[in-house]
Amino acid sequence: MSTPHRCLKELLEENPINSSAPCRIDSGGTWDIKALALPLEGAKPTTVNLALNLRTYVTLFPYKPGWVKISSENFHAQETYPLDQVPFNSQFGLMFAVASFFGFHGLEIAITSVSPVKAGLGGSSAAGVAAIKAFSLVKALLHEKELGKGDILHLAFHLEDAVNMGMCGLQDQGASVFGGVNKWVWNYSRKVRPFERESLLDAMGQRELSKRILAAYSGSTHLSAKINRLWIEEFLKGNTRSSWIELNRIVNRFARHLQERQWKAGAEELRNEVAIRKEVTPQAFTPIITRLIQESEEMGCGARFAGAGGGGTVWALGEIDDIQGLREKWAAILKGTKKGRILDCGVDPVGVREEGEPVKDIY
Repeated sequence: MSTPHRCLKELLEENPINSSAPCRIDSGGTWDIKALALPLEGAKPTTVNLALNLRTYVTLFPYKPGWVKISSENFHAQETYPLDQVPFNSQFGLMFAVASFFGFHGLEIAITSVSPVKAGLGGSSAAGVAAIKAFSLVKALLHEKELGKGDILHLAFHLEDAVNMGMCGLQDQGASVFGGVNKWVWNYSRKVRPFERESLLDAMGQRELSKRILAAYSGSTHLSAKINRLWIEEFLKGNTRSSWIELNRIVNRFARHLQERQWKAGAEELRNEVAIRKEVTPQAFTPIITRLIQESEEMGCGARFAGAGGGGTVWALGEIDDIQGLREKWAAILKGTKKGRILDCGVDPVGVREEGEPVKDIY
C-alpha cells in the first residue's frame, strides 16, 4: 500500500484536503490490548465505546518540497523535518509516521481538536485516523485507489501501535473510523480481521443515549501508556486476571443493556465496573475523578473514567432528569479546578469523513 516519495506542494495549492474523525468514551477499555485479549481470547474480551461529536480535524496544506511540517492549534506547537529525517518519537511522531508510510512530502499537516488534549478520549488516534483519511483523499486525486474504512482502521492501529512500542489497543481507532455505539470482541489470533464489531444502537437509539450521557474534563491530563503498562504487568503476573475476567462479564451485560435501551441497568453495570477498577487499576482514580464518580452514584447514575484514567475525562450514564441534575453538581465541582469543565457532546454517528462531505444529521 505504500508509495514512492512524491511532492504534494502543487497538488495542495489547488486542492487543500480536509478530513475529521470523532473521539470516544468507553467501558471495558484495556481489554483491547493484545497482552490481555490474546491469551484469554476464549473469554471473548469485549470493549464497548461511544464515538463523540468532539471531532479532530486535519488539513493538508502545501509546504516546501522535501519537507513535512506538523502543526497543532491545541498544542500551540509545530515541528518541521525533511521527510527522510522525520522523528517517530516526538509529540507528533504518529503524524510523521503516517506521512512517512505514504511517502508524501511538500506538505503541512495542521491539526485542530475540539476535545481537550490528553484527556483519555483517544484524541491521538482520532488525529491518526483523520490524517490517513486525508492521505487517502490525496491518493484519489492522484487517480489511485482510495482506502476503505477497514484499511484505514488497520493502518491507523498498526502505525500507532508501532510508534508506541506495542502498548496500544484497537478501540480508539475503531470508534474514530466507524462512529456510533459499538461492541467490540477482540480476536487477535485471526489473520484477517482481529475483531467482531456489533453496532448496538440505530440513529434513534443514539439520539436517546445522547440525552442520557454526560462527559467532563477533570482539569488534568493523563499519560495512558504509563498507566496501561502497570496494569499489564499485574495481569501478566496473574495477580489481577480473575478480576479482569469478571470485569469482562460486566461489560458484556452493559452492552446488552445499551442495546435494549435499559439505561438504568446500564448505569448499574458502570458502577459495577468501577468497583472492580478500584481494586485492579487504583492508579486511574485521582481525587477529582473519585469525587465526580461518587457524585454520579449519589444521583443514581453510573460513571467511569475514559480510557486509562489517571486524569483526563469522566463520563456518566443515567436517566435524563438525573443527568441534568448531575450536570449542575459536576459543574460546581469543576469550578474548583484550573481547566476542568463540562464537555457538551453527544454520540457521533458518522466516524471518519472528508470535511465538506454531505452528512445526514440524526439530531
